[in-house]
Amino acid sequence: MKTFKINTEFITLGQFLKATDHIGSGGEAKFFLLENAVLVNQERRTERGKKLYPGDKIHVKSHDYVIQSD
Repeated sequence: MKTFKINTEFITLGQFLKATDHIGSGGEAKFFLLENAVLVNQERRTERGKKLYPGDKIHVKSHDYVIQSD
C-alpha cells in the first residue's frame, strides 16, 4: 500500500487521481470514474468532488493508497 501525503484538511478524488497520474487533467476525472472502479474505503465512488481525509483508503486499478497528513 502506498502512502499519499496531504498538507491540507482534505483533497478531492479528482485532485488525487491527477496527482497520482491516473488522469492527465481534472476534466478527465468524470469519465475515468464512470469507466473505472475506484474504491474509497471499500465503496465505489463516482463523484470527482468526493473529499478524501487522512486515514481514507483508495483502490485504483490494482493500486492501493492511504491518505496521510503531512
